[in-house]
Amino acid sequence: MRYVDRHTPEIRAWVAEAVRLVEADANRSCDTHLHVFPLPAHWGVNLYLKDESVHPTGSLKHRLARSLFLYGLAGGWIGPSTTIVEASSGSTAVSEAYFARLLGLPFIAVMPASTSPEKIALIEFYGGKCHLVDDPGAIYAESHRLAAETGGHFMDQFTYAERATDWRGNNNIAESIFNQMAMEPHPEPSWIVVGAGTGGTSSTIGRYIRYRRHSTRLAVADPEGSAFYPSWCSGDPHATAPGSIIEGIGRPRVEPSFTPSVIDRMIQVPDARSIAAMRWVREVTGRDVGGSTGTNVAAAVQIIRQMREAGERGSVVTLICDGGERYRGTYGNDAWLAERGLDLAPHLEDLRSFLTDA
Repeated sequence: MRYVDRHTPEIRAWVAEAVRLVEADANRSCDTHLHVFPLPAHWGVNLYLKDESVHPTGSLKHRLARSLFLYGLAGGWIGPSTTIVEASSGSTAVSEAYFARLLGLPFIAVMPASTSPEKIALIEFYGGKCHLVDDPGAIYAESHRLAAETGGHFMDQFTYAERATDWRGNNNIAESIFNQMAMEPHPEPSWIVVGAGTGGTSSTIGRYIRYRRHSTRLAVADPEGSAFYPSWCSGDPHATAPGSIIEGIGRPRVEPSFTPSVIDRMIQVPDARSIAAMRWVREVTGRDVGGSTGTNVAAAVQIIRQMREAGERGSVVTLICDGGERYRGTYGNDAWLAERGLDLAPHLEDLRSFLTDA
């Protein structure tokens, strides 16, 4: 009788310790703050911003990176000498670089050359290497190539995001939202609004809503240039688009983790409005947020206006995905905006008037 023992006691012991280290990180940063956005009290509508920027690596993607590492460790794909490779526009790579350093593993991020310098610096700060490609559509093939060349593991967030996270609970973001809302005036949100990059967050929240039998509806805010919105409207899973300038959300193709069947509404947000809303949030709350948060808030404003027109009361929850400090040279730079013909003025005027509506 022959057998091959692929996992020695030493490797199993290393994996067990690696899982402990990742779980310990979760215990240190197990939840994030839920902020009240100031709306006129007589509206009877409350808006909340769940602040994912307070995670150790500064973004919503910290949750995803943790889940992907646990998934890879439990699946036997990550060992004591595995090179971790990821295709990312920035924030997921920052978080994965953090966890790779925690476990003493090399990390390579395959990213579009247009990724903000601030994110590249953060990846390198955590010990990762950045492999930049001119064609964003080439990051998948290049990631597979590098993983094969190094004998490493391609994490592939765009495929595994929706399955690496336990959508039934286990302190996922959906369970956290509903727990934190328990003592609010309208504890069951009328709407939860999120963007889609991999599709993992919207899939997790949409499934959890149904599993827990909530009446909450899920809206996905999608930036212009993304394939998700036209795919959801047409039902074509093969829809493509040029791609989004709003980092972290929007994709040129429909990613495997995107689950359209759990989404109640999609809202397409122009780039100028996303960036205007990003700046408006800072004006109103003092919180410096990123572009994808602007996309979320712009969509939430549209929903709240429609609720008020219909005489509805209730609550709306959306996410602060990361901080604005990562975009000083892009969304925070007026010269950068002018080069791209992005005029924020009419959107800022409209958003400012939103709070003064009768």
